[in-house]
Amino acid sequence: MKEANVWVRYKKKYKATTNSDHNKPVYDNELKQDFDVQRPNQAWVQDITYIWTAEGWLYLAVVIDLYSRKVVGWSMGSRMKAQLVCDALTMAIWQRKPKAGLIIHSDQGVQYASHQYRRILRLHKFVGSMSKKGCCWDNAVAESFFGSLKQERVHWRNYRTRYAAQQDVLNYITMWYNSQRMHSYLNYQSPNEFERMDKPLKEVA
Repeated sequence: MKEANVWVRYKKKYKATTNSDHNKPVYDNELKQDFDVQRPNQAWVQDITYIWTAEGWLYLAVVIDLYSRKVVGWSMGSRMKAQLVCDALTMAIWQRKPKAGLIIHSDQGVQYASHQYRRILRLHKFVGSMSKKGCCWDNAVAESFFGSLKQERVHWRNYRTRYAAQQDVLNYITMWYNSQRMHSYLNYQSPNEFERMDKPLKEVA
C-alpha cells in the first residue's frame, strides 16, 4: 500500500444527534417527502449533525430551502441545545424574509420540540412539520447535504480546534456548496446560480 501511495480511510466516530425520547408536543408530517417545490420559501428542512475536533464535538444545525437546495441558515456550537437550532432558523428568516405559511420540516428531536423553537414558528405563522420516528427518508434532503459535507470535506480533515472546524464548514457552505457545487436536481447548477437564473421565470409564471 505504501509503494502504491494508498492510505486507509478510517471511519469517523459516531455521535447520535436526535433525542426523540421526550414528552414534548410534536408536529404532524406536513411535508410527506414532497421535496419538489416550485418557489422559494415554500418549504424548508432542518437538521443537526456533529463534527469531531481535538477539543471535542462541534454541532452544526442547518436550514435548507427545498426550492434551490440552498443552505439559508446555519449555526455551530459545542452544545446541542435548542438555541443552536433557533439561531440557525433566525438566520434563515433574517436572510430570506419568508411569508406566513412556510412549511418548516425537521425530525422529532427535543430541540425542535422545545418551547423556544415552537415560539418562533408561532410568531411568524409558519407550519411545523416533523418526520416519523426513525424514518431518515422523511428528511432526506438534509441528510444528503450532511453526507456531501462529510464526504467532500470533513472526513478529509483533522480539526485541532472547534474554531478551525467552524471556519472550514463556513467556507464549504458559502464558497463551495451554495456558490459552486453543481446539483443534478438543479440541472447541474449551483443553488445560487439556480436562484439567479430561475427567478425571472418564476416571477413571470
